[in-house]
Amino acid sequence: MEGTIRAFDPKIRKDIHGRIRKTATAIAESAGATAEVNVYLGAPVTFNDSNLNTQMTPTLERVVGKTKIMTANQVTGAEDFAYYQEKIPGLFFFLGITPPGTKPVPNHSPYFLVDESALIVGVRAMANLAGDFLASR
Repeated sequence: MEGTIRAFDPKIRKDIHGRIRKTATAIAESAGATAEVNVYLGAPVTFNDSNLNTQMTPTLERVVGKTKIMTANQVTGAEDFAYYQEKIPGLFFFLGITPPGTKPVPNHSPYFLVDESALIVGVRAMANLAGDFLASR
């Protein structure tokens, strides 16, 4: 059997892994067999450092306008950026790239469309975030 286990809290994720091992072993033993459980952890949870988020939100508001900033709901997608966040505080944000008048489609879909003008906004946001962060040091 193979699958993905994702949780917003690393402690809960570790607990789930332990319970899967215990359950698989107990079920196998009840039938006179053994079970081998291998868990590959994959990417950890991606989250924004609250202090960095508070510090840098005014920059994003200045770049794109307060009305275009929104807090995204938690998602369980895996993101390599989380490995950086294990070492230093991080800030992860999404760009609104769905072309006007179209329905949002997941980025792994063959129907995925990008409004490339959002890339200009993304570069402007990153440059301003870097400048403002460095100026605060």
